[in-house]
Amino acid sequence: MAQIQQPEPAKQDKSNTEALTKEIDLVQRDPKKINQEVVQVDFEDVIAEPDGTHSFDGVWKASSTTFTVTKYWCYRMLSAIFGLPLALLWGFVFACLSFCHIWAVVPCVKSYLIEVQCLGQFYAICVRTFCDPIFEAVGKVLGGIRVALRKEV
Repeated sequence: MAQIQQPEPAKQDKSNTEALTKEIDLVQRDPKKINQEVVQVDFEDVIAEPDGTHSFDGVWKASSTTFTVTKYWCYRMLSAIFGLPLALLWGFVFACLSFCHIWAVVPCVKSYLIEVQCLGQFYAICVRTFCDPIFEAVGKVLGGIRVALRKEV
C-alpha cells in the first residue's frame, strides 16, 4: 500500500514567505514600463521659448535647473510622505479586488454558465419540438414560388 507524503508546513510557509518578500531591484524600478510617459517630461517638454522671444541665458539656465531640481525633490518628498500610506491603501484595494474575484465573481460566473447551459439545452429542445415543424412547413409552401424577371421595352 502506497503512502502519500504530506508536505511539511514549515517548508510551505517558508516558500510563501519567500514569494512575498522577493528581492527588490533598486536600479530597474519599472521593469514592465508602465510609467514611461511620466519619465519623459523634461523642462523642454513643458516650457519653450520660440525664436524671437528669448529670456536672458542665465534666467533660462536657472529656470531649467530650478524646474528639474524642484520636480526631483518634490517627487521624493511626496513619495516619502505619502508613499507608505498609499502603498497600504493600494495593497488593501488590490487584496479586496482579488478576494472578490476569487470568492465571488468567478464562482458566480461558473454557476451562471452551468445554469445557462441547462437552460440552453431546454430551449433547444423547445425550438426543435415546436418551431422546426412550423418553419419546415412554411419553407415547403414558399419553396415552390418561382420568380422570373423580364425586361419589356
